[in-house]
Amino acid sequence: MSEEKFTKRILCIGAGYVGGPTMAMIAAKCPKYKVTVVDINEDKINAWKSDELPIYEPGLLEVVKQARGRNLFFSTELEKNIKESEIIFVSVNTPTKTFGEGAGKSADLQYWEKCARDIRGSAESDKIIVEKSTLPVKTAIAMERILSENDKGLHFDIVSNPEFLAEGTAIRDLENPDRVLIGSKETESGLKARESIVEIFANWIPRDRLITSNLMSAELSKLVANSFLAQRISSINSISALCEKVDADVSEVAFAIGKDSRIGNRFLNASVGFGGSCFKKDILNLVYLCETFGLYEVAAYWESVVKMNDYQQNRFVQTINSALFNTVTNKRIALFGFAFKANTSDTRESPAFYVTKKLMEEKAHVVISDPKALKNAKMDLKGFNDLIEYEEDPYKAAHKSHAIAVLTEWDLYRELDYEKIYKEMEKPAFIFDGRNILDHQKLFEIGFNVYPIGKPHLIHFKEV
Repeated sequence: MSEEKFTKRILCIGAGYVGGPTMAMIAAKCPKYKVTVVDINEDKINAWKSDELPIYEPGLLEVVKQARGRNLFFSTELEKNIKESEIIFVSVNTPTKTFGEGAGKSADLQYWEKCARDIRGSAESDKIIVEKSTLPVKTAIAMERILSENDKGLHFDIVSNPEFLAEGTAIRDLENPDRVLIGSKETESGLKARESIVEIFANWIPRDRLITSNLMSAELSKLVANSFLAQRISSINSISALCEKVDADVSEVAFAIGKDSRIGNRFLNASVGFGGSCFKKDILNLVYLCETFGLYEVAAYWESVVKMNDYQQNRFVQTINSALFNTVTNKRIALFGFAFKANTSDTRESPAFYVTKKLMEEKAHVVISDPKALKNAKMDLKGFNDLIEYEEDPYKAAHKSHAIAVLTEWDLYRELDYEKIYKEMEKPAFIFDGRNILDHQKLFEIGFNVYPIGKPHLIHFKEV
């Protein structure tokens, strides 16, 4: 399609887990729009232009191929693309601050602010700016102030369009979302800008799923949604600890309470803990926001969700150490999975990272296996790389190991030949199922000592 036939020119700044897939879907569904994704990382952009995408997400490559070169483009030319676009999605990294005021809780907005200033410096016409990054409430006001301080007479409307994607199912979520939330100032120009974004998604999403709100409600909804989901995980994980003490089965408890229509059965699988780039970061953002407004009891309530997650991960490592006769020093321990969840290569805030570090502190011989995340695992653990083995083949990873710890719920790990694995392990052999995905009774009959989450341990000797 020739340049002049495009009816809209959309730019996304940031080619990560949110920006890349979102823009690929918009381009695939809206062939009359020109969609460009820019990033300062040339290697990442080159990967988006290849068949080896920089992120793994089921179905993503097919969607990218459908539009790439037709109306989907990847570039490092920021200034040129800012000038040419009418709508700019901002999807840059907003990690938790590690320094200064709010360290450990508030978002580090340095990349976001640089992006706002780049837009202001390069723009030559009015723009609609769409917040796609997860940001603290009232960030839109700050962005508007930065952009409005221009000497070109330009007008910028800020729209909040938070993402609610679940990694591993992002393409399905983009194609058939529960809802798309679009917030704006409720001024004449703000409402007009909001409708422009609604029109993009209305190309394939029913209008009744396109929810509109004011700016602050949209920004807050993202933090609250992730906090509520994480809260459910921490709630069932807290009960898993009690189940192990009283010989209850957390899966049976979760099934029973999940049948209550007021509660529902989603996010009630006990595990080693939640991970990912959003849950912890968004909860701590919410905590910091509440503290800023003097709502200390509210802040403490939400902070307890993170503390429970930390407790669950620590409890898992303590169980390994205790079961292996109170020492893991020089013992080979195979970790099955390093991604924070199945069907993604993302390792950010992965429980496996915490478990690995704690085991390394105890001088264990750790072997990490994962079908998609080994490259990221090596980067995350670069300080330990000479001391850790990385082995994609789980059979080789488990060879001569004292224990296996399942940390990611990949289907692959359900289907392994555990009789073969057992024969080649040191004895007694242990499995710690941090995701409760294996057949524990069958493993016990093979000869394993089995330690699930929130269920009675199946062991061949008396626990001390």
